[in-house]
Amino acid sequence: MSDLALGFDLLLGAGLLWLAWQALFDTHRFSAVVHFMVFGLVMALAWVRLDALDIALAEAAIGAGVTGALLLAALGRLPAHTGHAPGWRRAQRPLVWAALATGLLATLALAWVAWQLPRPGLAAPVAKALPETGVAHAVTAVLLNLRAWDTLLEITVMLAAVCLVWSLGPALRPYAPATALPGLPALTRLLHPLFLLVPAYLLWRGSHAPGGAFPAGAVLGAGGVLLVLAGAVPWMQEPRHRPLLRLLLVAGVLLFLVVGLVGLLLAGTFLALPGALAGHLILAVEVAAALSIALMLMAFYLYGEPGR
Repeated sequence: MSDLALGFDLLLGAGLLWLAWQALFDTHRFSAVVHFMVFGLVMALAWVRLDALDIALAEAAIGAGVTGALLLAALGRLPAHTGHAPGWRRAQRPLVWAALATGLLATLALAWVAWQLPRPGLAAPVAKALPETGVAHAVTAVLLNLRAWDTLLEITVMLAAVCLVWSLGPALRPYAPATALPGLPALTRLLHPLFLLVPAYLLWRGSHAPGGAFPAGAVLGAGGVLLVLAGAVPWMQEPRHRPLLRLLLVAGVLLFLVVGLVGLLLAGTFLALPGALAGHLILAVEVAAALSIALMLMAFYLYGEPGR
């Protein structure tokens, strides 16, 4: 690593720490949200430095875009307030030091565990089993063959979060982008083709390179959130379309379970993918999971405003 690259990485790490501190402890809510969104963008740059482009895209779309927009929407529904009360700032100081100490201990523990891991790790066994997985990229093979349970549970947790948010209350009040954000509809129309093409490319790329359902669903969901904020998809809040929306939300989990049952019948193990069908089954699961993830991210903006 050159001195310039090392200096850039150190500056990137310092910037992440400063942005995280500002996002957590800034006394003004709007400023804290902006720092959080910038933190997501800088974190995406850090993932790029680690050659994890798919994670970088997901971080930028979810960490900076979707979550930032959700925080701004929540901020707009809170009563006007300039910051935390002085008593709260004094009370949180011990919590700050406790969090710092806990973070330091956790970092040291993780560093020790990473140092003790065997080398070169599991790269050789994964590469040996790769021809039987139905895909040509190790990450996709691990996620949908060796660790399919984890992937299924991740999508299930997202679905459970949507159910929890929707249980809070009725449909959210509609936004008024024509008055509050006059440039948002035009920006949405301009970016909409990209939010369709990029997820399709990421799904195709996932079989042989970094990509797949999660980054594709994250980018597609970010585009969908823009549509929701711009008021371009009012049908999603109509009661007659709610059963269809619920079916689409659970489609990824349902198809994953069906694939698991197919593996149980043909191979004797739940979620075991038969070699002859592995490629086709993975493609079907990836497409359904990407669409479900995108709709789940949009669903957080449709229903669930707590009662006043």
